[in-house]
Parts: sequence; structure tokens; C-alpha cells
Amino acid sequence: MKIRLKFVKISSIKKAYFIGIKGAGMVGVAQILRSCNIEVSGSDTGEVFYTNAILKRCEIPFYEEFSLDHVPRDADIIIYSTAYNEKNNVEISEAKKLKIPIISYPEALGMLFKEKRGIAVCGTHGKTTTSAMLAETLADAELNPSAIVGSQVISWQGSALAGKGKYFVAEADEYQNKLMFYEPWSVILTSLDWDHPDFFPDFSEYKKVFKSFLEKVPKEGFLVVWGDNANTLEVSRDAKCKISTYGFSSDCDYVVMNHKSQIANDGKTQSFEVFHEGKSLGIFMTPLVGKHNALNTTAVIALCHEMQLDMEKIKTSLKKFRGTSRRFEQIGMFKNSILIDDYAHHPDEIRATLKGAREYFEGKKIWAVFHPHTFTRTKALLQEFAQSFGDVDKVIVIDIYGSAREQQGGVSSKELVDLINKYYPGRADYIPNINDTSDFLKEAANQYDVLITMGAGDVWKIAEQLKSL
Repeated sequence: MKIRLKFVKISSIKKAYFIGIKGAGMVGVAQILRSCNIEVSGSDTGEVFYTNAILKRCEIPFYEEFSLDHVPRDADIIIYSTAYNEKNNVEISEAKKLKIPIISYPEALGMLFKEKRGIAVCGTHGKTTTSAMLAETLADAELNPSAIVGSQVISWQGSALAGKGKYFVAEADEYQNKLMFYEPWSVILTSLDWDHPDFFPDFSEYKKVFKSFLEKVPKEGFLVVWGDNANTLEVSRDAKCKISTYGFSSDCDYVVMNHKSQIANDGKTQSFEVFHEGKSLGIFMTPLVGKHNALNTTAVIALCHEMQLDMEKIKTSLKKFRGTSRRFEQIGMFKNSILIDDYAHHPDEIRATLKGAREYFEGKKIWAVFHPHTFTRTKALLQEFAQSFGDVDKVIVIDIYGSAREQQGGVSSKELVDLINKYYPGRADYIPNINDTSDFLKEAANQYDVLITMGAGDVWKIAEQLKSL
């Protein structure tokens, strides 16, 4: 029996159980409910993620397997990851038989949107960094927000804030149309490129989901949209609220100018000036790499300005924001080589990340290891992926990570390597798995100055293995 979302209130929950609790968003909801003195527990697979440490630190018990016996009969609510359903998970099937109220992760996030003044950060790219940056900025502005982000925020050592203030910031994922469950007060739209072809058959269907979502923002809310892109402008034009655009174009409401990279005391940084209605809001700095992060930062500046927050506090917060795990995260060193890990798994993300790396590590020999994520995405965007590695000296591609969604699908990493080498002769190598790749990179230690592991799967293990040597 699936209860209707509008009847679920946090105040009515005393005991909650999470199926798939190790997911970044799932552990964030668990943290927030735990902060409300709700008894929280859950289950997942035995695979180790960064969220294992968060759960242990928060003293949230969890099983590392799925079993009928794990489902607590006295739970007030069960929250499940959308990676699972009653056909592939015995605990969901059991919960439904027991008629325990059960909701999906996006419905749980929707519950939190209803409890607070919700700000959703959506878009194909940049939403993790932007949502984390926004939440941290609001916290530094003493608004005490709650937040859920799809990765570990470095300064939080977790993926959630459990604040007592009225604002709730959430990274809003479009996959499976999770956006239908959210009723936001305001929204940031960072970008729009076709993605998740296993769910959205074409770009038109993908855009419809965003268009419907943006139309839900109330008149008293704000919509902040990347203004350099025709697709973001198209889906936002029918919104009922105030729309503010940002970007490098002079047509934007918040214009980025005088962008430059520079050396700071603790390394390279980038600075830029933001103009609104012809007046400068000041010069802003961020240690994050790449022009795409200058845009993410400007999105936060625009919304904070619309909220009439103190720009000096915003400047100070943005200057010290260190980002999130797996977003151009420096892992350590292997001999004389710098190890970077990044979540990029879409062609546009790869290009942006590697362009930023080339600018940041000027004159260095850069290698990448790419772990394609899902067969459907790899097949649908194969040509785009093949043309994404212009800013590296070598790329190693390992076997496709199907995740819980897919087991196979009419395309291979070897095909991608062959196509990359057509565009960039001799640049790509195919190595099937993580351990063999690590061994190869050990032997090739003196041939690269920077190694970037890239993908949404577990490619990060390569950097961790090399770091430990």
C-alpha cells in the first residue's frame, strides 16, 4: 500500500527504515530525519561507498544485504531508493505485503520540500557543486538551512545539513522524472543537454520534464537560469515567477566579466566580476577549477542577490568553498604525479572538466581514466564521447559500468576506444578493469604528471589504489 505524499509529515514519524541507504541522497534524508530524533536504520549491498563512514559517524545502523527479516514491522515509514522495486528487492516486496507505508526517495525529498521553503538546483550538469555551494553560502549568511546534495561536501564531511532555518536546498535530479514530486519555492537551472536515454527517448521528452517543473515555481519565488544557452531559455520562458539569467553574454541579467585565473597563497584560483543592471556587484573569487564553475558560482550569486542577502558575506563564503567529493577532487600523489578524481560521465562534463584541467595544469602531461556509465548513455552519445578527450595526452577506457540499471546493451568500451583513436590517433587505450588499469599506471608512473579518474561508477578506486602505494 503506497500512501499519498501529502499525508506524510515528519512530525508523524518515529521510526524510519531505508532500503538502499548508502545512496548519496538517501543518506542525506536519513541524516535529516535522524536530526529530528527519529529512529533511523536501513539496508544496502556490501559495496563500500563514502556514505558508509557517514552512517557510522551518525550512528545509523544498517545491514549490508537485503533480507525479508530486516524489515521492521513497527516502522512508521519505509523509504526506498529508485534503483530498487518489488521485483528486484525482497525488502520492498515484504514491506508492501506488511502494508507498511512506503515512499520512494524522491517522494521523501518532496516531503522535505513541503516542510520548508525549498530551493531546487536542477540541470544536466553542475547541480551537485551549485547546490552544495548555495547551501554553504546560506549557512555562512546565518540562515541555518537544511540541504541534501548528491555527493559528500568536503567541508561538511557529509552530504546533508540539518539546519533549523526555513530554507531547504536540494540537488534535484531529473532521472525517472523525480522532479514531479517537488514543489519548490525557487529554482536554479544550470544547464540542459539530453541525458538518461534509458528513460528519456529523445531531447524533446527530456526538456518537457524541466519545463513542467519550472512552471511550478510560485510567483513569489525566483528562477535563476543559465542565459548563454538556448535550451535553458526555452524551457524557462513560461515560468510564472521572476526569471533572472546569468552568464557571459551581455544579454544576461547577471553578466560575468573580467574573468581570469591567478595564483593565491594556497594555489590557483579564478576571479571574475558580476554586473547586474549595469552596476558591479563586486569581484568574486573561487578556488574551483574551470569557467563552468565560474558560472555555477554566478548562479549562487544571482539567487542570493535576488534574496537581498549581504554580498560581502556571499563573497567571503564563495572564496573559501572547497567543493564536493568526486568533483575535480585532489586525492593525493602517486610518486610525482597528482591524482584527481571527477564524477564527469557525460560528454559535455568531460570536455568542461578536461578544459579546466588543461588551464589549471598548464604545460603538464595529463592522462585520464574514463569509466563509461550505463550502456544506453554510452551508445546514444558514442560520437560525442569520442570527441570529448581533446585536452588530454592519453585516455584509458575501462569496461562500461552498468550500475543497478543495466547488465548489457549493444555497445562496448573497445568500440569507444576505436572511435576516440579515429579522432585523436593513438590517444586511447582499452583496459578492461580497475586492477589491470592500476597495474598499467604503476608501470607508466613517469609518463604523466596528472592523472584524472572520471566517471559515475567506482573508477575512483584507481586513484585510491595508487595513492596508497
